[in-house]
Amino acid sequence: MNTLTPRKLSPRKLTLSDIADVRAYERERPEFKDRVIALKERRRLSLGTIISVMFENRDTIRYQIQEMARVERLSTDEEIQGEIDIYNPMIPEPGQLCATLFIELTSEEQMQEWLPKLVGIESSIVFRLADGREVVAITEAQHESQLTRDYITAAVHYLQFAFSSDDIEALAQGGAVLACTHPDYLEEITLSPVNLAEFLNDLRN
Repeated sequence: MNTLTPRKLSPRKLTLSDIADVRAYERERPEFKDRVIALKERRRLSLGTIISVMFENRDTIRYQIQEMARVERLSTDEEIQGEIDIYNPMIPEPGQLCATLFIELTSEEQMQEWLPKLVGIESSIVFRLADGREVVAITEAQHESQLTRDYITAAVHYLQFAFSSDDIEALAQGGAVLACTHPDYLEEITLSPVNLAEFLNDLRN
């Protein structure tokens, strides 16, 4: 039974009642895990060889919280609510996309080379729409102070993209390219029809 006072949230956001306890989650986990893995394949974009951008939604964030609770043995309402408060901002509202950017480095040498070089990467991710307009990433405010440094970047960043109704229509009509405009890492990828369907669902529904 939940002991915390319910909060008034957007229907998209998670509440305590959405997070299953450990035993219930173990019964659900195999099917849910397979579904989220397939979902992530449709929502992950690779920019070059060391950066990937995972576009989050309610299911991917619920999976993150459930797995964290499972591994760290979180059981109280207060512990679970703390995780919900951290991750709820990464569930997109209509007109918004939210993403986790990963700099995927596998050695100390790579980290020493790339993390200082890629300072500002979180402000360098942009959707280029077919009509020429651009939607530039905004660093998710709750995490910005923890991750942004003048001399070195973090390996993980949390991004948001705000689309106007005209931007959404342009995306639907002509697709887009996701690009990194950082001078030390110029990369781009064209959205596939599968990507586009996922993102339009986030933006419209």
